[in-house]
Amino acid sequence: MRTQQGVTVDGREVIVHGVVGSTAVGQGDETLDPKRSLLSEMYPGTFAERVRVPARNLIDKPAELTWAEAACLPVAYLTAYRMIQTKSETSAGDTILVQGAAGGVATALIVLGKALGRKVWVTSRTQEKRDWALSIGADAAFESGARLPGKVDAVMETVGEATWDHSLKSLRPGGTIVISGATSGANPPADLNRVFFLQLRVVGSTMGTADELRELVGLLVRTGVRPIIDRELPMDRAAEAFAAMDSGEIHGKIVLTIG
Repeated sequence: MRTQQGVTVDGREVIVHGVVGSTAVGQGDETLDPKRSLLSEMYPGTFAERVRVPARNLIDKPAELTWAEAACLPVAYLTAYRMIQTKSETSAGDTILVQGAAGGVATALIVLGKALGRKVWVTSRTQEKRDWALSIGADAAFESGARLPGKVDAVMETVGEATWDHSLKSLRPGGTIVISGATSGANPPADLNRVFFLQLRVVGSTMGTADELRELVGLLVRTGVRPIIDRELPMDRAAEAFAAMDSGEIHGKIVLTIG
C-alpha cells in the first residue's frame, strides 16, 4: 500500500513498520524470516515522500502522537522496546544496565525502561552524557567500566567489544545480555567460562515485529511517555542533520519533515 506523509490513499493516518518479512516463515515473527529486509536495504523507503509496503506494515497512528513523535518509533524505539520487553526476561522492579548512555537506542532504552517499570542504570565515558541520562530518567549513571554497586538482571548492549567484558561481569547469575549492535567491534573475547559457570544468557535482538510496534504505541498512549526529539528539520536540510549527528552533540532524535 502506498502512503504519503503518513496518510494512505484512503485517508488513514499510519506509522510504517520498516521490517518487510513473512510471519509465516518466521513462525509468527517476521524478524526471523531469513529473507526479511528493512526499508532502505532491498526496498526503497529512506527519506522518501512516498513508500510502498505491504498493508500489514501499516500501524494506525493515534491522535495523541504528533507526526514527529510517531516518526521516532519504528527503528530506535521499537528496537529498545523489543530488547526490554521481549528479550530480556525482566519484569517491573528488575534492574537493567544500558551501556553507552547517549546513543539513539540507548536513549530509547532509558525512556522505555522507566515506562516499563525497570530500574535503569547507565554507563558513559563523559560526565555530560551521564548527567543527560539522569535528566531523562535513569536511576544511576556510572563511568564506563566502573564497578557497580550491585549486579543487574540484564544488560542492554549496543556498544560491543569496548563494553563486553564489563557487561558480562555486571550480570547476576542467570542474567541476560541483550545485544542489538556492536559499534565498537563485533569480536570481543567471549569469556565462555563465565558464561557457562554463571549460566548467563546472550540474546540477539533486531528491530521488532508489527505487533510489538502496536504494543509500543499503546504504551506511549497509556503512560504519556514520548520520544525525546533534539530538533526537527525540513528534508532539504538533511545534510545539516547528518553533520549534527556526526558531531555527537545531539540529545535525542532528529526528525526530517516534509512540506
